[in-house]
Amino acid sequence: MDGLRGSWALWSGVARTSFRRYATYRAATLAGIFTNSVFGVINAYVLTAVWAASPGAGGYDTRDAVTYVWIAQGLIAVVAVWSGGSDVDLAQRIRSGDVVTDLQRPVSLLGWYLAADLGRAGFALLSRGVAPIVVGALIFDLRRPHGWAIVLVAVAVVLAVLVSFGLRMLVALSTFWILDDTGVRTALAFLSTFFSGLTLPLVLLPHGLREIAFALPFAGYMQLPADLWIGRRTGWSALGGLGLAALWAVILLGLCALVLRRATRRVVLQGG
Repeated sequence: MDGLRGSWALWSGVARTSFRRYATYRAATLAGIFTNSVFGVINAYVLTAVWAASPGAGGYDTRDAVTYVWIAQGLIAVVAVWSGGSDVDLAQRIRSGDVVTDLQRPVSLLGWYLAADLGRAGFALLSRGVAPIVVGALIFDLRRPHGWAIVLVAVAVVLAVLVSFGLRMLVALSTFWILDDTGVRTALAFLSTFFSGLTLPLVLLPHGLREIAFALPFAGYMQLPADLWIGRRTGWSALGGLGLAALWAVILLGLCALVLRRATRRVVLQGG
């Protein structure tokens, strides 16, 4: 990979700086928590009605479905379903030409932006991630993770952020060629919204489409953490889900490194 090189002190420093940067947007954070909570209540009642009409749909019961809703709402900002992470900063710097300065740093550009995105995700988890789930637990009877489930969920969330970053980074890097990534970013947001399980749990999809959705990287955003949380995935099933998410993370970060290497040569050839 684009040698995710650099000392631990450097990367942790970049992550902490990013964490503090996003922590300054207090009004936006509170507005996001409120919005996630409102939509959580609406979606919870919608799925309650769905499961009342079709008990046991997708192998869930009503309590599982409602818990899923709140896990999904808590993860929207963490995995940046609709973008909004460090990748946006990179795309802007590519358009302005400021990325040349980034490329001159004696550290990995990919590692730099990954560390920044992890800092963003860390703040989002502690704010817009935890708060909606607490709200949901106060209003509804949510399932609680048992045993090692909470550890598996934590691993799944980290992998979800890595996968999401890889996809968003590829979109940002496309700006080296197409100059405006708006269309590609919109397409990714659409795919992420549907195939992550945000629109509805992937277990409700018809056979065939369901298997495809579970195999795509987006399933790791919400469906996998939620299934681990409610205990639908345990043992080898849990390890298999985490293994697939880890594989996608490695593949996508590797692609980012390859595309970045091509893009760097392009900048040099164009005299950047």
